[in-house]
Amino acid sequence: MIAAILGLTSALSWGIGDFAGGLASRKMGAYRAVMYGEAIGLIFAFLAIPFVNEPFPDSHTLKWSITAGLIGTIGLLALFEAMRVGRISIVAPLSALIGAIIPVVVGSVVEGLPQPIVYLAFGLALFAVVLISREKDETEHKKGNHLLLPLLAGTAFGLYFVFMNEASKTLVIGPLIAARFSGMISIALYLLFKQESFRIKSGSWHLLTLNGFFDVGGNLFYILAAQAGRLDISAVLSSLYPGVTVFLAWFILKEKLQLSQWIGIILALIAIILITTA
Repeated sequence: MIAAILGLTSALSWGIGDFAGGLASRKMGAYRAVMYGEAIGLIFAFLAIPFVNEPFPDSHTLKWSITAGLIGTIGLLALFEAMRVGRISIVAPLSALIGAIIPVVVGSVVEGLPQPIVYLAFGLALFAVVLISREKDETEHKKGNHLLLPLLAGTAFGLYFVFMNEASKTLVIGPLIAARFSGMISIALYLLFKQESFRIKSGSWHLLTLNGFFDVGGNLFYILAAQAGRLDISAVLSSLYPGVTVFLAWFILKEKLQLSQWIGIILALIAIILITTA
């Protein structure tokens, strides 16, 4: 029960953070949005250090944390870029669906095969992907595959769940700081190499602060959930964050979905819930 509550809290926090980050990316681009969001999140993580009693991470923890941070940053870049050019209410569920499946597969190998109901969940998940990706007017997507970015984001998020679980068996804040620092530095080096500006437009700091705070909160609660329960259950519950993101996109941005896409989103959430309860 504790793991379930922590996983759902992680989903709530990630849903708010990703919505704010997606809006920020529309103002300054995905690279700067992710970099500054991670930097602000680092500040909140450092503020938590006096309240925990943890040793400095060992080499094993640092190795997996850094790897998780780099993979997670790739996922955020793909997600925010997809949100910048597409509809948030489509991108978020699709990426979360893929991200939820990978930890289940890994958990099956490590902890045994899943129950038969999980196979039903996989079938629903695949059908949901087809429905979510349908658009009557595809003129804005003729220049490229609009599903590639959310699929990339979901794959990266799924790997992040696995890697961060390995990094945070006994620690919480240390792996979190190492992961976010590696991601932030990698983007900063890329921007320096490309000689791009680090400046952002005024009026964006509130979005970046919301993203940084709630994203680090989502990571924190996911780590605690994984420590309290199974990897696959924690990851799948945390992957319910699109429900929050879609609600905010509908409530604030007034995004409208086709009926088939609403059905796909509902099936995706049902698939995640079935995986969780298996």
